[in-house]
Amino acid sequence: MLTSLHGGPDAMGVPRHDLSSNGNPCGAWPAALQALQQADARHYPDPAYTALRRQLGAWHGVATDRIVLAASASEFIQRISLAVALTAGPDAAVWQPAHAYGDYARAAQAAGLPMTDAPQRASLLWACEPSSPLGQADAGLPQRVAALRSSQTLVLDQAYEPLRLDGAPSLDGAAQERVWRLLTPNKALGLTGVRAAYAIAPRVVAPALWARLHALAPSWPLGAHGVALLQAWATPGCGTWLQACRATLRGWKARQIEGLRALDWRVEPSIAHFFVASCADWAGDGGLLKLETELAALRRHGIKLRDCASFGLPGRVRMAVAAPATQDALLATLRHGVPAVSALDCSPARRVVQ
Repeated sequence: MLTSLHGGPDAMGVPRHDLSSNGNPCGAWPAALQALQQADARHYPDPAYTALRRQLGAWHGVATDRIVLAASASEFIQRISLAVALTAGPDAAVWQPAHAYGDYARAAQAAGLPMTDAPQRASLLWACEPSSPLGQADAGLPQRVAALRSSQTLVLDQAYEPLRLDGAPSLDGAAQERVWRLLTPNKALGLTGVRAAYAIAPRVVAPALWARLHALAPSWPLGAHGVALLQAWATPGCGTWLQACRATLRGWKARQIEGLRALDWRVEPSIAHFFVASCADWAGDGGLLKLETELAALRRHGIKLRDCASFGLPGRVRMAVAAPATQDALLATLRHGVPAVSALDCSPARRVVQ
């Protein structure tokens, strides 16, 4: 089975300077925190989530019955993969981008769905924009949506859309009506510890898939805190706060990239609040071992980056945009080195060997 790999806390606890996770670097939205503190955890939520689904439907301008709640994005990924496997027939297969979130492939494997490299042969297709780990737009997405057949299901993962820093979505309104849109607000709200997500169904869904998807849903997928999070999310005040966050993050991102490039790091283009970067020392013979060793030493030093090997990008790391204090800690460590780590700085003139 494929191993589940994520950024964020690990066996060593919460990193003092965490650049491995894509939660909002600006922190948690105070109004959402207050809503969580006031959530009534003494009772079950309404099993039909009537008020929440109505609020989300109105927020997105879609019918209430098109809102499908999920315990998390990963839970929905597992559920729709199994639903497709059970309804699409013996030739069902899954297509995903070359570099993608590992849970797409894990869910396909668990459901017994083979992967295909041909979108036209897939029963289930995945897209993510801005993408992870690269944080880029999907240039071929409109063409794939236009070519969809009624027997195909495409899920657009929009986990990072609320913190898009440049550009506009690749799909127009009409194209979005043809795909499932998966939303995970806890990242944008800076509250990744609260598990809650939802999907907006396409305007037309095959009845067999729709029935199976609902039959596979757990009872009460959201607890009281998940409900409170999504209720806070679908409000004008949240939109205003996120707009301010995006303005702040653009400045922080430019500062962070400038600092890395001054140390001769390569930073790849990104429209998101994270990007992929690499150091020249990680190329060539022994480069991957150096990368592994240096990331482990950084982690012991309180700094965590996300190795991109599991995304199919060996020799690179995904790095979240961080507040200036964390940037300064990272850059100082890269410049001067840490115990048991050599050549952390890519610039030969400043390289420290210990």
